[in-house]
Amino acid sequence: MNGVRFAISIPQFVADGAFDPGGFRAYLARAEALGFPSAWTGEQVIGSMPHLSPIETMTYAAACTERLRLGCMLFVTPLYSPVHLAKSLSTLDQLSRGRIEIGVGTGGRFRMFSAFGVDPTSVVARFTEGLRLMKALWTEPRVTFDGGFWQLEQAAMEPKPFQKPWPPIWFGASHPAALRRAARLGDGFFAAGSSTTAQFADQVRVVRDALAELGRDAARFPIAKRVYIGVDDDPERGRRRVAASLNELYGYFGLRGIEAVGVSGPPDACVRALRDVVEAGAELILLNPLFDEAEQMERLAMEVVPQLR
Repeated sequence: MNGVRFAISIPQFVADGAFDPGGFRAYLARAEALGFPSAWTGEQVIGSMPHLSPIETMTYAAACTERLRLGCMLFVTPLYSPVHLAKSLSTLDQLSRGRIEIGVGTGGRFRMFSAFGVDPTSVVARFTEGLRLMKALWTEPRVTFDGGFWQLEQAAMEPKPFQKPWPPIWFGASHPAALRRAARLGDGFFAAGSSTTAQFADQVRVVRDALAELGRDAARFPIAKRVYIGVDDDPERGRRRVAASLNELYGYFGLRGIEAVGVSGPPDACVRALRDVVEAGAELILLNPLFDEAEQMERLAMEVVPQLR
């Protein structure tokens, strides 16, 4: 287990009028004090769960912290203008003094692309072209770009990101072609919380094989996984709470019965499940409680993570 890192999620499920600024600041201060190296958001623009937007949440979090790295896993980048997204992320990296991590992905078949004026058949092409354009804007003083979706002529964007050449770019993926794309274009692979440990193990094998074929050093390409988790001394109650939360989070998209991806139960049970995730290939595990976030973070830091060091 040596070298495995554990990150924590940033609370984003906030009902209308229920945001508690003091509680949010206290949660992040405690995450920093407990030694978590990073804290992560997710993105859900359309959905029935009240879900705060990641860039704004990360910006607020940056102002509340000093050392904690802040990430989003993931931005569905084909839904964005890459010019606007590049500007927002560069600005946030400057405001945080280089503490930003970026997750990107194509979005998957359940995304309502029509709401964003995006042809679903063009998603992969938009994704790869948009990423290429963002990297150009982050590194070149003047950008001339003749793409299929975006065209620029001697365009400048300043300031560049604080981190050079850009913040770490993690790829989210599950399909073999997307996993190979991650190995080719990304700085790391970050598996979804909606994938099981067995699925994750298969994905890691594809990524590592692709890295070997490309001649990329696997030691410089980190692998991570989000894990939905709930520590509860009553195993059945913990299972029910995690299952209900997952069904609420994913049910809007027609995904039901995915409780198998969640980890729950007493600390020892959580340790065993997380050890399996590490053995499947995770070098970073994002611990993502779905309820009682502050209490769960304490229990994870005090009762679970130490057993995995």
